[in-house]
Amino acid sequence: MLDKETKQNLAHYLEMLESPVIFSTSTDDSNDSRKLLEFLNEIAQMTEKVTIEEKKLSRTPSFEINPLNGTSGIAFAGIPLGHEFSSFLLALLQVSGRPPKITDSLTQQIKQIQQDLYFETYVSLTCHNCPDVVQALNILSVLNPTIHHTMIEGGMYQNEITEKQVLAVPTVYLNGQEFASGRMTLEQIIEQITGSQTVTPSSESTPYDVLVIGGGPAASSAAIYAARKGIRTGLVADSLGGQVIETLGIENMIGTPYTEGPQLMKQVEEHLRSYPVDIMTNQLVTSLQKQNDSFAVSLKSGRKLTTKTAIIATGARWRSINVPGEKEFKNKGIAYCPHCDGPLFTGKDVAVIGGGNSGIEAAIDLAGLANHVYVLEFLSELKADKILQDKLATLSNVTILLNAETQEITGTTYVDSITYKDRTTGENQTLDVAGVFILIGLVPNTEWLSALLEMNERGEIIVDLHGETSIKGLFAAGDCTNSSYKQIIISMGSGATAALGAFDYLMRN
Repeated sequence: MLDKETKQNLAHYLEMLESPVIFSTSTDDSNDSRKLLEFLNEIAQMTEKVTIEEKKLSRTPSFEINPLNGTSGIAFAGIPLGHEFSSFLLALLQVSGRPPKITDSLTQQIKQIQQDLYFETYVSLTCHNCPDVVQALNILSVLNPTIHHTMIEGGMYQNEITEKQVLAVPTVYLNGQEFASGRMTLEQIIEQITGSQTVTPSSESTPYDVLVIGGGPAASSAAIYAARKGIRTGLVADSLGGQVIETLGIENMIGTPYTEGPQLMKQVEEHLRSYPVDIMTNQLVTSLQKQNDSFAVSLKSGRKLTTKTAIIATGARWRSINVPGEKEFKNKGIAYCPHCDGPLFTGKDVAVIGGGNSGIEAAIDLAGLANHVYVLEFLSELKADKILQDKLATLSNVTILLNAETQEITGTTYVDSITYKDRTTGENQTLDVAGVFILIGLVPNTEWLSALLEMNERGEIIVDLHGETSIKGLFAAGDCTNSSYKQIIISMGSGATAALGAFDYLMRN
């Protein structure tokens, strides 16, 4: 079941086990159980530190990873391959006694939770956001005996997916009730459980030389370049990773023929944390004001920070179409990631709004899963690259609708149709679809800046060749600026430019 390369990587992790672990399995005579046992036996045969026992669990097939004495609270209902293989490996190490790589402050907050919490997370093995949630909930379970977590692979438990009408992954249930849907960080999960915001310690009395606002590639690059100059650097963000986390295949990162967004940003985070940067996550900046020769930064949590220079690198988010039904049916048939949520619409009719590269790539991916795919493009022609359009034209279950202006997305509890206006005839048309994927570009995250800075008509911050904004000492980088091209490598370069510009400003002032 495991290829040679996977086994080589696995062997490295098995050597790192601190103590023996047990796979407590619940199986029957089904084909899925046979595959699960094949997977677990293959691993157990590679090391003396793993043994297998039979145990009655709430789902069959499934298995727990337990220490020799007691239970860990971690279970997998399904075979954790694909993107979830990393979740399996980390759980294996942590149950064996290797501590999770989180701050002491977070560890203490987790151990202080005094509630019986039973989490269930529905995932797709092609979802690149799911492992973040699975791994966070596994950490909670490993550190606190009152918390339990089961990863449920949607393909193997399609009956539960259908019964609960799960139309987005990851979807998390807590004690039988829906808890959350979509990507969440460990800090955000703790905040939702306890009702209080997790606090990342920082020394707020001394002003920063550079404070970076944002957590994507531009922000990380800026913080690394600033820290390498030996100046006091801080970074404040809701979470680390940015929009790149939503990107599956990356083939244009020079020097790296292929990588994936989550993998790339994990490497970037490790690089960032190797420098003395004061990283404050799960924090939202609400205002930034110039005060004499410094900037005052206010956070939603009530904290105040002071910095001599600042770099805004807040990135961008998916653009909304702003029609009735969009907000109401988010994660109830409306989706933005075909890689994550596409498998949930297998055999169903879906619509893709957007004829650019993202939209056409999504349509091509979905065509291999869905019964039929409708592509709605507002303009009279598709905007995607010709190579993508040529590929799309070969697919028999795709219909392209040009001059289509989306009017409304409708349904009862979940999406069941989309209405669009034919801009050539003025007539409204309705399509019966179970899902709507919206991919019409990005909008910069700059609303919180109000009229503080000079921006263009798209809300992008205007910067000069040094990354400096219309306010001296205030810099910006990445997709929130008026850069001509929104690419990861360009964002990283602009982050470095802004950091060097800020350093030069400090030296001259």
